[in-house]
Amino acid sequence: MVIAIVGGLAAASSFAVSTLVAARASRIAGASPTVAGAMLVGLVILLPIALFITPLTGTASDLLLPTLAGAANVGGLLLAYTAFRIGTVGVVSTVASTEGSIAAVISVLAGQRLAPGAGPILAIIAVGVVLAATGGGNEIEEGVRIDRRSSLQAAGLAAISATLFGFALFWIGSADSDVPSAWIILPGRLLGVLFVGIPLAIAGRARVPRRAIPFIVTCGIVEVTGFTAFTIGARENIAVASVLSSMFAPIAAVAAFVLFGERLARRQVGGIALVVGGIALLGVVGAATAATAATAFAG
Repeated sequence: MVIAIVGGLAAASSFAVSTLVAARASRIAGASPTVAGAMLVGLVILLPIALFITPLTGTASDLLLPTLAGAANVGGLLLAYTAFRIGTVGVVSTVASTEGSIAAVISVLAGQRLAPGAGPILAIIAVGVVLAATGGGNEIEEGVRIDRRSSLQAAGLAAISATLFGFALFWIGSADSDVPSAWIILPGRLLGVLFVGIPLAIAGRARVPRRAIPFIVTCGIVEVTGFTAFTIGARENIAVASVLSSMFAPIAAVAAFVLFGERLARRQVGGIALVVGGIALLGVVGAATAATAATAFAG
């Protein structure tokens, strides 16, 4: 259980950093170039590791779930980064952070048992998401007031991206435990380069402003770090790792307040508080359930 908790929290810290730098890069260079650049950086990091340090010993079929997860992750990033261009980091990251709860629900639908008490907590999280997503209008981002329509569009994009991220987390956690972590994460980076980066290059839209490059490079590095930590944690307990990794939202929201001068409506703040509290409770419930099961098994 310790590995799942540490992995989830390490992933949350990494994802918080990637959220902040991706929001900045997206506003400077656009969503697609940011995704393509981050995936390219990740590919450069992971390819030598995958080929020479932790080579794949299984069959190609072992990469089916990692490939599905990678495709879902790339799609989710494109939507989330687009949302960052028109909405606030606090709201977008909060809605997107429900990925862990969505992964938990998917795991239940796939046959895993829902921890006792988790149902009402998921309902609380859903209410918080609705409040955070629909309470927008007149938020302030870097001194610019965001209108209600843009705020709702950003929340909608973030909700779809959260669903894709939820499937990605579930597929990552369900991948064969014998597949090295580098091979779990590599397919998404390769897909991002092939289906986002190369088309941009062919269309002559791959160049990005120089000031966006440090943010894109940092994003690519911390994305790899976060998914590596999550993969390690999920192999011990996918529900706990998924939920704890979602705690990146409050970290990013606080940082956005300090760094970007974000100001949110009270209703949004209340919704964010419900989501954060619900995610924390879900993590506690999941950890307690797993600990009880382990004790019973040992007995």
